Amino acid sequence: MNRSDMQSNQTRVLIKGGTVVNHDFSEKADVYFEDGIIKQVGKDLSVPGGATIVDASEKLVIPGGIDTHTHMQLPFMGQVAIDDFYSGTRAAVAGGTTMILDFVIPQKGEGLLQAYEKWRQWADPKVCIDYSFHVAVTWWSEAVKEDMETLVKDKGVNSFKIFMAYKDVFQLNDSQMIEVFKTCRELGALAMVHAENGDMVAELQKQMKSMGITGPEGHAFSRPEVYV
Repeated sequence: MNRSDMQSNQTRVLIKGGTVVNHDFSEKADVYFEDGIIKQVGKDLSVPGGATIVDASEKLVIPGGIDTHTHMQLPFMGQVAIDDFYSGTRAAVAGGTTMILDFVIPQKGEGLLQAYEKWRQWADPKVCIDYSFHVAVTWWSEAVKEDMETLVKDKGVNSFKIFMAYKDVFQLNDSQMIEVFKTCRELGALAMVHAENGDMVAELQKQMKSMGITGPEGHAFSRPEVYV
């Protein structure tokens, strides 16, 4: 086999005989793609020679999933998420997820752009699939606003998350949230909100601790649907 034949086998793939599942219907069809890009979907496809044939008879052919909310190797309140960008994305692709949107979460006072570059350094050498980032805004200043603009215009970020929870850690007050919303509108970015009453949660957490409740159940007890 010459080099061009080897290249063809690696980049041209025909999935035959499966049931293709779309968002609105399913059908028996073949799928042909080159260099990771789908070129044809249908029956009795005419494709170039040298393609690798995958028999999908009696199987479902499903588009890769996009998980829009993940936390790989996230440092959070003294702990670090157990999955890093390698183990987490390896598990993802094994289950059919081919892209994730993870979160850059700066510490208070840390520049958004600085945090973004740090997360990129963690992710780039390890990821097994496509990925992108939301970026959290955990404090506010004109420098944060400038970083948001740079992230949108130069780094491809188009969503920012704010927290109404995690008092004294990530929580913003109302006036700060308004500034984030205004900036997102100016930039054409999406604002995301972790919506809780952080002050009330903090007060109820004190109550849980005073009663000796320090296990996982305290998380739910400090966030009741109704507080009397």
